[in-house]
Amino acid sequence: MTITHSAGNYGTVTIVGVGLIGASLGLALKQAGVVKTVLGVGRSKENVDQALKMGAIDTVVDLVEAAKKSDVIVLCVPVAQMRSAFELIEPYLESKTMITDAGSTKGDVIVAAKEVLGKKACQFVPAHPIAGGAQHGASAAKADLFKGRQTIICPMQDNSPEDIALIKGFWESVGSEVKKISSVQHDAIYAAVSHLPHILSYALMASVVNSEDAEQKLGHVGAGFRDFTRIAASSPEMWRDICLGNRTAILKELDQYLMIVNHMHQLIAQNDGPGLEKLFNKASKARKNLDVV
Repeated sequence: MTITHSAGNYGTVTIVGVGLIGASLGLALKQAGVVKTVLGVGRSKENVDQALKMGAIDTVVDLVEAAKKSDVIVLCVPVAQMRSAFELIEPYLESKTMITDAGSTKGDVIVAAKEVLGKKACQFVPAHPIAGGAQHGASAAKADLFKGRQTIICPMQDNSPEDIALIKGFWESVGSEVKKISSVQHDAIYAAVSHLPHILSYALMASVVNSEDAEQKLGHVGAGFRDFTRIAASSPEMWRDICLGNRTAILKELDQYLMIVNHMHQLIAQNDGPGLEKLFNKASKARKNLDVV
């Protein structure tokens, strides 16, 4: 399928889910001047009203109307809601309309797209902007959220080169650096570098909050604890869905992490200073190298 948009104009774009990512995308597209109209679909009246007020969207529609009117539809909903979004869109999806998403897992979303959209699945180019923050909701949105950040696209075999190029250009228009990898690679990589850190952050907060002297502990937190647990303020619904959507890769990473933690437990129990220092040195060096890149 060949689409007729020029590289600099994506026509009518519908953003489904106008939280942090969706509202920021609306602001960024408008600031870049690459859209005619931005339509918004949302469950939360608070988010929709805020997105309208800040100018991230022009009008509120439902998914049926969005499917009929849009040149590009962007799904910015929790990954467990993608299937029902595809189901509502499918009967009304025009052949000219492209779909992309902002989900943090890709394998489960691609399966849902193929099962629900059938032959129209070629109109969906999966994506994952590596942007966001601990705050969620439209009130935290900002137009420069995607600038200098990666967006991963995971093209499917059914996608035409023209449609892949269109969605690549779409994400680049808001300042993203677009990289292409397979959905399997994506889910394995982000289980380690995104999903696991969020799980550990939630786990530490839960551990402290559930302890008998939680109030005293929380009354004495310093910068290290605040830095480590910052991402535990992220959307619980979103991270619940990510954990279940990418559970195989996440469980593999958790198993590996628990092995390291058990090893550290052993070193501390055995009063093994040199062993601890060796492990810490390796981790410290690798972390410092991240800042050099």
